[in-house]
Amino acid sequence: MVSFGKKLKECREAKGINQSELAKALNTNHSIIGKYERDEVKPTIDVVKKLADALDTTVGYLLGETKQSNFLKDTAMVKRLNDLNTLPDKDKEYILYALDGLIKSAKIKAL
Repeated sequence: MVSFGKKLKECREAKGINQSELAKALNTNHSIIGKYERDEVKPTIDVVKKLADALDTTVGYLLGETKQSNFLKDTAMVKRLNDLNTLPDKDKEYILYALDGLIKSAKIKAL
């Protein structure tokens, strides 16, 4: 499993910024960013949220919960999933069945 520090460094480099620039965005010192990247210090969840926002990724990605850096970054999609989750099980089942069919059809079209 890739560590938090490695994921943080990967995202920072992908964004094309150095530790000082990231530190400035978080109103902290660049040395703390280096400590996070070397896994010497673990940030609080509030700091992880700020890091994710500054690096256009998600907390889940930085913490190793997802493999895609922008997974569920789309707030409209998150809202839809939350709405779906509040429905009765039978309704969810029907909607997911229809959605699976649409996704399969779109994948076939893309070929």
